[in-house]
Amino acid sequence: MVSHLRATLSRIVRSQSHLPTSSHAHPLVSPHRILTILGSSVAAAAFSSSPFAVEDYLVSRCGLTQAQALKAATKLSHLRSRAKPEAVLAYLESTLGVPHADVARIVAIDPTILRCNVEKTLVPRVAELREVGLSRDEIARFVSLVPDALRSRFLRGNLEFWLGELGSLDRLLPVVRRCSGLLKANLDKVTRPNVAFLRQCGRSISEIAATNVYSPRIFIKNPEILKEAVQLVEELGILQDDVLAIVRKQPIILSMSEKKVRGNLIFLMNDVGLEASYIVQRPVLLMYSVERRLMPRHCLLKVLKEKGLLKGELNYYNTAS
Repeated sequence: MVSHLRATLSRIVRSQSHLPTSSHAHPLVSPHRILTILGSSVAAAAFSSSPFAVEDYLVSRCGLTQAQALKAATKLSHLRSRAKPEAVLAYLESTLGVPHADVARIVAIDPTILRCNVEKTLVPRVAELREVGLSRDEIARFVSLVPDALRSRFLRGNLEFWLGELGSLDRLLPVVRRCSGLLKANLDKVTRPNVAFLRQCGRSISEIAATNVYSPRIFIKNPEILKEAVQLVEELGILQDDVLAIVRKQPIILSMSEKKVRGNLIFLMNDVGLEASYIVQRPVLLMYSVERRLMPRHCLLKVLKEKGLLKGELNYYNTAS
């Protein structure tokens, strides 16, 4: 197609060279210039009509590795052009001042940010971050760690709440990095009730948040499930004061499934023969797998006892842990 157009245009130019010229006539564009313009136009048209290669774009423009691009591309299958991604990247780099290396991290964590409408989604959320008091540099740090929070309609309320609880952005960022759901939960229906309940259990909210990778998730658990977990433990013969002691030591237990808690308690109390008070002092036993850890070691102890190979009683917690 291109060669045909070039040949046609060449014939037109050659025919124009035989026309009479006048000092007042507009000078003809040189054949070389016309062919160059034509070639550029055809190439641009071909580029614009070619499919958008998402994986190549993620590698060449966003700085992802091939493996990261392959994974991220599955979430961007509906992208048909680079228009939205370019607008998002320009906003992150130019407006917010996010370094290119952090842009790669953002896209790897949350590829769908490249599908966002800058004016309708990103600009309003960033405005909320400014209203809370974050500087341009702090906003860049925040977005680099939890980019998915920019799509939360609960962002401002949650951010103000947790800044108040933890005292500073430096303390908050490691927590929301482990659990960005803290900034997306319904503050009044989920977060506040859970925080109030944990305070009743005598736990420091900042200590729970900083404990480990799982603990912050307890704040966004369905409040009813937390209450049911307490009720379940009480039904199995552990008094309320003991429940509170368990929560103080291992608050993450309240976010475990009912099946898990019930199964561990039944096994430990019925099969192993442990007293409730023993479990209360060692609540980590409720977190171990019955099938992969507790039962095999219990069976081993039974066999050793039957063969007379144990001298005295072993501490079950030491064996299990």
